[in-house]
Amino acid sequence: MADKLRTAQQLEALQNKYIGTGHADTTKFEWTSNIARDSYASYVGHPPLLAYMTLATGESCREEMRVKLLEKMVRPVGAPPETQD
Repeated sequence: MADKLRTAQQLEALQNKYIGTGHADTTKFEWTSNIARDSYASYVGHPPLLAYMTLATGESCREEMRVKLLEKMVRPVGAPPETQD
């Protein structure tokens, strides 16, 4: 019984420390948003991966690609992109 309690306490500590860990009340939208934001953060944080993404999407420079990925991290995943008037 003590092992179950210790495991539950460790899981709760992880969920408090790391937002993307999830819990029983996590919605599908929250879960997929966290996964997408983690992916974008990884692309931005690893220069070779950012260079690959830039080349693969046909962007003109890495900085433009970086800004686009950062903007995607701010806007909720699944929300329609803002239109430019």
